[in-house]
Amino acid sequence: MATLGLEMRFEEYDTLLNACVNQRTLRGGQKVHAHMIKTCYRPPVYLRTRLIVFYNKCECLSDARKVFDEMRERNVVSWTAMISAYSQKAHSFEASNLFIRMLRSDTEPNEFTFATVLTSCAGAFGFELGKQIHSLIIKSNFESHIYVGSSLLDMYAKAGRIHEARGVFECLPERDVVSCTAIISGYAQLGLDEEAIELFRKLQVEGMISNYVTYASVLTALSGLAALGHGKQVHSHVLRFEIPSYVVLQNSLIDMYSKCGSLTYSRRVFDNMSERTVISWNAMLVGYSKHGMGREVVELFNLMREENKVKPDSVTYLAVLSGCSHGGMEDRGLAVFHEIVDCKDGFEPEIEHYGCVVDMLGRAGRVGEALEFIKNMPFEPTAAILGSLLGACRVHYNVDIGEFVGQRLMEIEPENAGNYVILSNLYASAGRWEDVTRVRELMKEKAVTKDPGRSWIELDQILHTFHASDRSHPMREELSAKVKQLSVKFKEAGYVPDMSCVLYDVDEEQKEKVLLGHSEKLALTFGLIGTPEGAPIRVIKNLRICVDCHNFAKFVSKVYGRKVSLRDKNRFHHIVEGTCSCAFDQNTMSFNGMLRQRLFARFGSTHAGPSRWTTPGHQEKPNGYLFNRTPPPPGQSRKWEDWELPCYITSFLTVVILGVGLNAKPDLTIETWAHQKALERLQMEKSE
Repeated sequence: MATLGLEMRFEEYDTLLNACVNQRTLRGGQKVHAHMIKTCYRPPVYLRTRLIVFYNKCECLSDARKVFDEMRERNVVSWTAMISAYSQKAHSFEASNLFIRMLRSDTEPNEFTFATVLTSCAGAFGFELGKQIHSLIIKSNFESHIYVGSSLLDMYAKAGRIHEARGVFECLPERDVVSCTAIISGYAQLGLDEEAIELFRKLQVEGMISNYVTYASVLTALSGLAALGHGKQVHSHVLRFEIPSYVVLQNSLIDMYSKCGSLTYSRRVFDNMSERTVISWNAMLVGYSKHGMGREVVELFNLMREENKVKPDSVTYLAVLSGCSHGGMEDRGLAVFHEIVDCKDGFEPEIEHYGCVVDMLGRAGRVGEALEFIKNMPFEPTAAILGSLLGACRVHYNVDIGEFVGQRLMEIEPENAGNYVILSNLYASAGRWEDVTRVRELMKEKAVTKDPGRSWIELDQILHTFHASDRSHPMREELSAKVKQLSVKFKEAGYVPDMSCVLYDVDEEQKEKVLLGHSEKLALTFGLIGTPEGAPIRVIKNLRICVDCHNFAKFVSKVYGRKVSLRDKNRFHHIVEGTCSCAFDQNTMSFNGMLRQRLFARFGSTHAGPSRWTTPGHQEKPNGYLFNRTPPPPGQSRKWEDWELPCYITSFLTVVILGVGLNAKPDLTIETWAHQKALERLQMEKSE
């Protein structure tokens, strides 16, 4: 430029600008633009458009807009370049507004203009504009164009209108990998996982060549289904066809393996990554969190800080707090939360972080403390936070706080069926059947329906789905009989059906029949029948697993020596030899151990003096007699109703049956036990 000076012409400017665009050299491009101004060169529309593209590539959107506004003459390429610049930076309003200005200027949009502006049609306003643009596309005969069609179906899919997206897809005269990936991704993002996999299979048969984005979308769908076998197949495809190991694809593999219960594979993919983004760390942290591995979450988080290559974001802290919550490490979780409050990593806690703390305290049984924490939050509590506290009240049988929170939730989101169900469960566990009926009537009045619970299990790469009291499966009769058989067998081993999981005021026999029809039990039973002896059983549930099915799964593991993996909407439950990895089991075990130590210390002691557990007014063992009644006169027998246990026996049994005796017989109460012992004593006296 310095040599040619005023002799610079179109070809030289074009060559220099293209080089600056390709290399994204901002200073070089600015010098070319400055030379045009100083030499009073009037660039044609093409060169001005190249300047717009150049400034957009160099992240100088305002400079690109200045060039555009200074243009006295514009063509469709100029308009499209500026609209594309706004779309790429997610400035949807500016892109849409510019498109409308383009139409008013009587410039006819081409296929690239339509494809570009459709990417900005997000949200409620954007979707309405998108439908109008679709009408204009039909009038302009661009609907069958591959770029326009792909953008159309992507727009409909992101708006949740998957049927309209599928209609556009089916009308395309030809399909490329972009359009195929867009529709598969649409199904996967909406949770229609089975439809996404079925479409992927169909397109593969038709000869579709997949890229890394296609495989990432398929892995997302397989994560939702927890189809480990299919996931391994996709991973094999990626390796066999030597698909480049982009970070997006590797992150999807980490997520898929963790959601399918194979954290070993997740960690292997994570460790072999040449480059890790914050999403990679978050995917691995969330994986450990969902499996209740709180210690591993904290260790990985510390490793992330030590490497200091990627800065933690808000999602990272959400994963850590959630991991501490599921892992029963509430003290460590609270310490992490205070680090966020102190702005250690440069950002303040968001409402989701406060929600994690509420969930953490609720899981630990500190329900009252969780309520106080909510009252002192700098945010108004959301429905999700209150729902978490309501769930904790249900687990820990805190009816008072649960009733208060449940009423608030019904006011905030009266259409959410889950709140009604949990509150109804809470009332049912307390035996308040009138309140249960009232909640049900309220659900009917507001036309609120509960999502049906379903469980599924993968056998021989086939997904078998079960609903409550399922009568659709080909093996329904065999499964029903087997579940009853297992129930009888497990009762002999100590299993007691948890009737609090039944929301109906019916007799005990009918309640047990309802429990036996739960989808989790059907899936577990099918797994026992269909897998080799000793093989692990993996079951997935779309809702939170109930307490009774959790106990049932523990007995499947204990009696049959199986490793059971249960994934519900919140987390994984890994059950080995009858013990679950969830914090509830760990807390129960530690509580039982502590209680046994105290009981042994109490009754194993040799200190003298009367027991403080003795009923006032009675000797501890009057006249050597075991019970707190004077022996009857010779020749007379005692009626069984008159027998009474000493206070230390009744107190011990109350603790064992209500606090520890999860494996007690359902008909074993203090009264029947006393009756049985009294009869044995009378029989012994009679024989003597």
